[in-house]
Amino acid sequence: MPGTRSGTFLIGTAHLRAADVARVAADPSVEVVLSADALDLISLSREVVQAAIDSGHRVYGLNTLLGSGRDTAVEEESVLDYQVQVVRYHHSGIGALLTPAEVRAVMLARLIGFTRGGSGVRPETARFYAELLNRGVVPAVPREGSVGSSDLTQLAAIAAVAIGEGHALDPDGPLVPGGAALAAAGLQPLVLAPGEALALVSANSYSIGAGALELGRLLRVADLADTALALSLEATGRYDGGANLSPFSPAVQSAKPVDGQRISAANVRNLVRGGWLEDPYRQASVQDALSFRAAPQTHGAFRAQVTALADALEVELNGRGDNPLTDLDSGRMISGGNFQPMQLALAFETLRLGLAHLGISSERRIAKLYPPQRLIRQLNLEAARSGTPLASEELPGLLWYSAAGLLAELKFLAAPATLGAPTLSADVEDHSTLAPLALQQLERSVRAAEELLTIEALTAAYLLAQTREAEAGERESDAEVRPLGKGTSAVVDCLSGLLAEHLPAAELVERGREALRKLLPELPELRMPRTDGED
Repeated sequence: MPGTRSGTFLIGTAHLRAADVARVAADPSVEVVLSADALDLISLSREVVQAAIDSGHRVYGLNTLLGSGRDTAVEEESVLDYQVQVVRYHHSGIGALLTPAEVRAVMLARLIGFTRGGSGVRPETARFYAELLNRGVVPAVPREGSVGSSDLTQLAAIAAVAIGEGHALDPDGPLVPGGAALAAAGLQPLVLAPGEALALVSANSYSIGAGALELGRLLRVADLADTALALSLEATGRYDGGANLSPFSPAVQSAKPVDGQRISAANVRNLVRGGWLEDPYRQASVQDALSFRAAPQTHGAFRAQVTALADALEVELNGRGDNPLTDLDSGRMISGGNFQPMQLALAFETLRLGLAHLGISSERRIAKLYPPQRLIRQLNLEAARSGTPLASEELPGLLWYSAAGLLAELKFLAAPATLGAPTLSADVEDHSTLAPLALQQLERSVRAAEELLTIEALTAAYLLAQTREAEAGERESDAEVRPLGKGTSAVVDCLSGLLAEHLPAAELVERGREALRKLLPELPELRMPRTDGED
C-alpha cells in the first residue's frame, strides 16, 4: 500500500496529456480520483449496454463469441461465465514482465478510456481500477502477445488480477496470486457484468501507456543530441579550425521554419554563449561538414516527429477506441475499427528513422574528433621516451568503434516493424498494426541513441578538458584564452569528473548517460519554449 500521498490526479472528461500519464505512472504515491462528471458519463455509457441487453439484438462480444466466432450466439444463462472465459482466454502473454511503472501506465490508460464514454463498463468497475492503482496492486503483465489490434494479452493480465486470478508483482519477492494481492490490499475480486470482459481487454492501453513513458525519454534524447553537438562544435573549433556558428543563426533558422529546428539551433547557441566560439575575430572554416552544418535540420525534424508522437498518443488516450462502441448520441452499440491505432504505430516507426539519422550525424562527428585523440596518444608516447611514466588515458581509445556498432544497430532497428503481421482468426483479422512491436523496437533505438550520443559527449568533453588544462598552464604567458560557453563548460565539468576515474568503457558510458540524464534538465541553456507536446 502506498504511504504518504504526493498529490492527486483527477480524471474527468476533459482532455488529458500523455505527459501526465507518464508522471503519474512513475509515482505510485499520486492518488487517482475519478470526477463526478466522469462517473456520470460512465453510467450513461452503461445504460446503452443495458438497453442492448434488453433489446435481445445480437451485439458483438456482448452476446456473441469473438473473432471468427462473431456470429455464434452466447446463451443468456452463460453470459456471466463467458466474462470469465474471455479474460482467461486472452490471458496468454509471454516474455519478460512489464515494469511497475509500465503496468501503472497501462492501467491508467485503460481507466481513462472508461471515462470517455465508449466502453460501457459500470462505474464500480472504473472505481475498482482506480483502487488497484491507489492501493498498489501491480498485476504481472507479460510484454509479448499483442499484434496491435487491441493489446488483448496485456490487458487480460490486468483483468485476471481484477477478478482474483492471474498474478501480481511483489516488491519483496516472487509473484503472488492475484486473489492474494487483492486481499492484501483490502479488495474483493471484481465480478464482471455482461460485456465488461471485452471492454477490459479491447483497447490499446499498452501502446498508449508505455508509449507515454517513452515520450519523455525521446524529449531527453532531443536535448542530449543538441548538447553533444554543442560540445563537438567546441572541440572542432579548437582542434580543426571549424565550428562556424552561422548555420545556427536566427537568420538561417527563420528562412525555413521547420518545427523544432529553431529550438535545436537556439539550444546550441545558448550552450556555447559566453565562450570563445562567439569571438567575432576567431578564424573559422567557411563551412563545416554537414554533420555539423545541417544538424539543426536533422535534430529539428526529430523534434517534429516527437511532437507527432505526442499528438498520436493523445488522440488514442482521449478517444473512444472500443469495439463495440457505446454511442451515447444514438443509444446504440456500434461495431467499428477504432481499436486499430495506425497513426500511433506509424509514429513509433518514423521515430526510429529519426533516431537513425541522429546517430549518423553523431557518429560522423565522433570520427572527426578521432585525429586529436591520436595526437594526444603520440605526445604521451614521446613523453614516456623521455622518462616520464606513460600517461593513463581517461577516454578508452576505441569508443568510436562502439559508436559505429550502435549506429549499425540503429539502422537495423529503423526497418519497418508494422508490415509483418500475419492474418489471424480465420482471416477475419486480416490486418494488424503491430504497434507494440514498433514501440518495443523504438525503446531499443532510444537506448542505442542515448549511448551513442553519450559517447560523442564524452569524446568531446575529454578533448576540451585537455585544452582547458593546457591553457590553464599557460595563463601567465601570452597564450590566447579560449573559454568554453557557460552551458558547455558545465557539461565538461560534469563529465571530466567521470573521465578522471579511469573507468572501464562500459561503466563510463553508462554512468555518463545517467549523469547527463540528471544534468541536462537543470541547464538553463536548454530551458527553451517547446513545440506542442514537449515538456
